[in-house]
Amino acid sequence: MTEFRIGEAAELLGVSADTVRRWIDAGRLPARRDETGHRVIDGVELAAFVRAKGNEPDDRADESSARNRLRGIVTAVVKDTVMAQVDIQAGPFRLVSLMSREAVDELDLRVGSVAVAVIKSTTVVVERSHPSVAPRGRLA
Repeated sequence: MTEFRIGEAAELLGVSADTVRRWIDAGRLPARRDETGHRVIDGVELAAFVRAKGNEPDDRADESSARNRLRGIVTAVVKDTVMAQVDIQAGPFRLVSLMSREAVDELDLRVGSVAVAVIKSTTVVVERSHPSVAPRGRLA
């Protein structure tokens, strides 16, 4: 049985340990005390919690077939005459998008603005992580 300490769960969920504690204290996320007295969350329970949060209403769900939405801050915009590269930091994840310069200009994407990366892919590579918490995304 996989169990996560509060800090590990927080890192996986992209929230603070205090947020996880509040969810536990409010009864939204089940936890128990281990033999050392630390609160731990069962991996199956954590997965169910994340699944339930993922099913919460999405304002744009009826406008698009894509369901993978990562909200973050634009950290870099590099434009040439035709194309542009936009970097978004969404929690611990760095996302890089290549798009037309026209799209960047129309969306008024600038460093420091909030953007949502919408991802729809037919290929998703899954790797098993060791140790139990995946390495953090690249942060500058």
